[in-house]
Amino acid sequence: MAQVLVLNASYEPLNITTWRRATVLMLKGKAESLEEDSSRKIRNEIKLPTVIRLRHFIRIPYREIALTRKNILQRDNNSCQYCGYKGDKLSIDHVLPRSRGGSDTWENVTTACLPCNVFKGSRTPAEANMPLRKKPHRPLNTISFEANKQIDSGKHREWGKYVIGWNG
Repeated sequence: MAQVLVLNASYEPLNITTWRRATVLMLKGKAESLEEDSSRKIRNEIKLPTVIRLRHFIRIPYREIALTRKNILQRDNNSCQYCGYKGDKLSIDHVLPRSRGGSDTWENVTTACLPCNVFKGSRTPAEANMPLRKKPHRPLNTISFEANKQIDSGKHREWGKYVIGWNG
């Protein structure tokens, strides 16, 4: 089933829903279509939406995302940020090593494969001549996680301009 990115009136990602629910919101006048899949139509009239924006602002309480191994791996798309390896032998690396005063923060931890992590050791990426593919950052919300997975997989590249933190 096709997925649709739902944006708040302020263009902030809120949710990912089905095309059916998105179409109902549009028909009721509660949302407008921003991006459409021109190759797919509903009843030969309406193009299938891929991004919609709510007409009225919805206030969502702020929730900080926990710094956990699972969340770090998800943020980094389950791939080594040094060589691009995707697999089950991934670890968490401190950009500025803990032995040199590095802390456990979103901006200082990244995903690394075991060979890259061992090779880097207690050096910085610059000292080890290992540039990062993406700079580590604090994710803004859980929707950004799921949206980034969809964008990176190539399914919804058009979502990239609406999702902050996507560096494609």
